[in-house]
Amino acid sequence: MGGDKPWPEVPVGNKDHTSAAVVIVGAGISGMCMAIDLIKRNNCRNFIIIEKSTGVGGTWNDNRYPGCCCDVWSLLYSYSFEQKPDWTREYPGQEEILQYLMTVAQKYNLYQHIRFNTTVDEARWDDEEKKWKTAVSVSGAKDAEFCPKYTITSDFFVSAVGQLNVPRYPIIEGLDSFKGKTMHSARWDWSYPLEGKRIAIIGTGATAAQIIPELAPSAKSLTVYHRTPSWVIPRLDRAVPPLERSLLRYLPFTRWKKRAWQMDFRESFFHAVTDHTSSFAEQMREWNRTKLRDELPERPELWDVLAPKYHPGCKRSVLSDDYYPALGRENVRLETRPIVGVTETGVRVAKDSFAYPAGFETEFRTEEEYDVLVLATGFRAVEFLHPIRVTGARGRPLAELWRESGAHALYGVAVPGLPNFGMLYGPNTNLGHNSIIVMIEAQSRYLATLIGTVLEARRKSEGRKTLALAPKESVTAEYNERLQRELNASSFADPNCQSWYKDDQGRITNNWSRNAIEYQELLAQVRWGDYEVEGDGAEVVRRKGEVTKLGRVVEETRVPDAVWMGLSALGTAALVGGMAIRWLPRLRAR
Repeated sequence: MGGDKPWPEVPVGNKDHTSAAVVIVGAGISGMCMAIDLIKRNNCRNFIIIEKSTGVGGTWNDNRYPGCCCDVWSLLYSYSFEQKPDWTREYPGQEEILQYLMTVAQKYNLYQHIRFNTTVDEARWDDEEKKWKTAVSVSGAKDAEFCPKYTITSDFFVSAVGQLNVPRYPIIEGLDSFKGKTMHSARWDWSYPLEGKRIAIIGTGATAAQIIPELAPSAKSLTVYHRTPSWVIPRLDRAVPPLERSLLRYLPFTRWKKRAWQMDFRESFFHAVTDHTSSFAEQMREWNRTKLRDELPERPELWDVLAPKYHPGCKRSVLSDDYYPALGRENVRLETRPIVGVTETGVRVAKDSFAYPAGFETEFRTEEEYDVLVLATGFRAVEFLHPIRVTGARGRPLAELWRESGAHALYGVAVPGLPNFGMLYGPNTNLGHNSIIVMIEAQSRYLATLIGTVLEARRKSEGRKTLALAPKESVTAEYNERLQRELNASSFADPNCQSWYKDDQGRITNNWSRNAIEYQELLAQVRWGDYEVEGDGAEVVRRKGEVTKLGRVVEETRVPDAVWMGLSALGTAALVGGMAIRWLPRLRAR
């Protein structure tokens, strides 16, 4: 192996192109966080990041549709260890988020570890070697000329593909026959001009609510095919003035306080989306009623159509100040009749709200012609790791392990039967109320401890010994039974709506049942009794005792306001003093 640094600190080079300590799949927020923790916590650069796209960013690289932005405040939507003080808006847009992630990747020299245009086909655990064998395919005309397919051997395998990865295309008869332009929101074609076009949008979730206000002003006509209304509440977005950005940069106490206040508010929002009897849930209902009447005053016939008939939180809530006004435009039409098919020129719907089956008599249908179909139909969120084939110990596929009870994992990060395997943003770790980065950082810190232990066993034996860690089935089953009981009592389980939180059997596989702080505390320590330990390096785990405490990032308010004010005053005085020292000599010289 090239270089003179001891394994596993040395980065992967040409001579060991097909071996690494850790393989990470995905160069989005999760994968980058995992890589940074390996560097900072384990002093390990012997890892490879596999990325099927041409750049970092994950979902923020894939989603480039008009109006694409985050529904979490920008200051909170960043790593705690790499806070960005100069966001230009309260809610960040896609391009600014992507630029932030590219900057972080550059700072930590992650690009040298990323293999772009590379797709994982299969990951297989080798019981004898106690290593992962990851088979990949290379795309791109030039890159594929070097080696179109190869296999990487690693001690640990981490999935950071996330839940919003593979686009979900609607199953509609004749969709492929449409002769106009078809675009999925996650595969947007900016080379195609939309001005003056007849546009149809299928989908009315958070993505559609961002696209519609952007397309409506310039479209000849815009038809929104509406199935289930969303809870829409005020966004209150605004540009962050230059002075405020300067204060957040040069007086970090103000940034910490603002971020803590945002964390406090978001955590309090948990009850709004999980307990339909809470006062906060009722506040959401009132916000929605008020918005409908204030923003569509001339369209009372839409009030009932757009009013959800399920509990707040059952589907992802929409934060928007321009969605309802866009639906009220003269060139925008809300179509509530069910789609029965797509033709070469347009979309066919039933003549009334009854859902006629495919192949029913055509006189019971009506058709509208379009130039463009926009599919804002989300992702295959419940199909974790799709389409990667993952095979664990004793040759058992992950699909088989999850066939009976759906996708599940211990704390959302580790799966029985998959040794030395970790997931970020895995089953039951999604939030409906707070920043997912809060969850990802806790998961990454936890997995870095497992990985560090495996690598410690290798390091102390100069790479000769092996160590395999996999969660116990009994512990995982007990954890998930408790989790599902809590979820089934929440608003997520409301039978009056179907969301991407649930699988086809109605099991909630995506969401966490409690608030983000409780999840951080759950992963603030590794309980070694949760794991089956195999390999001749097992003594490393035994020496650690029962628990390894990790701690957590404290983002919520713990310091009294008076202390914050005092710190801010001291910071302001220091800033003013520094400016005076810098500028007074110049003023005297004049």
